[in-house]
Amino acid sequence: MAGGSPCASCKLLRRRCTKDCIFAPYFPPDDPHKFAIVHKVFGASNVSKMLQELPVHQRADAVSSLVFEANARMRDPVYGCVGAISYLQNQVSQLEMQLAVAQAEILCIQMQQEPNTANNNNNLAGVGQMMDFPCSNIDHEDKSILFGSNGNYSLSNLLPSTLYTSRLC
Repeated sequence: MAGGSPCASCKLLRRRCTKDCIFAPYFPPDDPHKFAIVHKVFGASNVSKMLQELPVHQRADAVSSLVFEANARMRDPVYGCVGAISYLQNQVSQLEMQLAVAQAEILCIQMQQEPNTANNNNNLAGVGQMMDFPCSNIDHEDKSILFGSNGNYSLSNLLPSTLYTSRLC
């Protein structure tokens, strides 16, 4: 209880806020929504029990986590934080794919700028590392898959059609 004003939890629960109120340090009176959402998702009794079981120096972090999870549960009642994590993991996967396409495009441009295919054969190891397959023993048939019949490197020979667009190689 700071300055005579009850904490957000005591105000919401309509009870008298004592000086040893477990909620007062973490749910100030000027932010009632913070406790309201935690109370709605977890219940005041459960939050009180959780805070009492923790050492004092960990309680602020626990409240922060509870508030985050409660907000996530309000946005996505089924998955909560897991839904947000899954969304972010999918976003990372998409960005990694975009990076791989950009790296392949750079390689394509570099290989097209080299005058002879002898130098292109040396760069096949880089293609293999980027695409996770070994290129140290590429035979003539494999080279034609990568370079096409005219000897020019084409990204469409390397990546599935769903990964490249007409702006690439």
